[in-house]
Amino acid sequence: MVTYSKAMDAVFKALADPTRRELLDELFREDGQSASALGARFEMTRFGIAKHLKLLEDAGLVVTRRRGREKLHFLNPVPIRLIHDRWVSKYAEPWAAALSDLKSRLESPMEKIFEIYIKTTPERLWEAITNSEIRSKYQFGNTFTADWTPGGRFEMHNVKADAPLGEGENIEVDPPRRLVQTMRALWGEDVKAEGTSRITWEIEPVGDSCHLTVTHDQLREGANDQLYGGWPMILSGLKTWLETGETLTTPGSLMYA
Repeated sequence: MVTYSKAMDAVFKALADPTRRELLDELFREDGQSASALGARFEMTRFGIAKHLKLLEDAGLVVTRRRGREKLHFLNPVPIRLIHDRWVSKYAEPWAAALSDLKSRLESPMEKIFEIYIKTTPERLWEAITNSEIRSKYQFGNTFTADWTPGGRFEMHNVKADAPLGEGENIEVDPPRRLVQTMRALWGEDVKAEGTSRITWEIEPVGDSCHLTVTHDQLREGANDQLYGGWPMILSGLKTWLETGETLTTPGSLMYA
């Protein structure tokens, strides 16, 4: 059984409250806000705001990071993507475009943080990230040629493309815990102009599962959302493949396969 039920129950519970939906709306507008900044927009005590944010964090819809003395709150659109993959694409295909628009609202530039829990081992998850054949099963059919050592280069390819779709350097390689890479997209002139960004994969074992965090940062303000917009679908496909051995067939998941 895929470990969906409890996590999705928490997502629906978090979204059921109008105040929590308004908090998410504020983060749609501006990502990476402190609790005090968010609380200033509501007629509610700081304790009340903190309680709502904690429920959103427990549901995986909000991710927090420390910046000096401040605790900043970021949106994590992956749970929305998991709901889409399980239900929307099956029973309400016309909603897909609307949900895609919602996803784009979730993903503002600067620093993007994505979290997901996967029932697997750190070693198997690391293999799924670094093995080209496995990677192609959940990342749009793309394959990777790489030297998985610090300072090693990698290229992203697809059988339908005559040239590499991306390239970068593996800055930090610490299996099966942490991988830090630079990334330069090459699939179009518009994304080439964006230059180089950074992707950090962090794996933390939790019981019989793994907590995977992907941070995509060093993006310019107003960066082209093609650079980071596919992460919810990629991570949803990764979870599905590791837990079921199946590949996603939802809209967009086989975009270049």
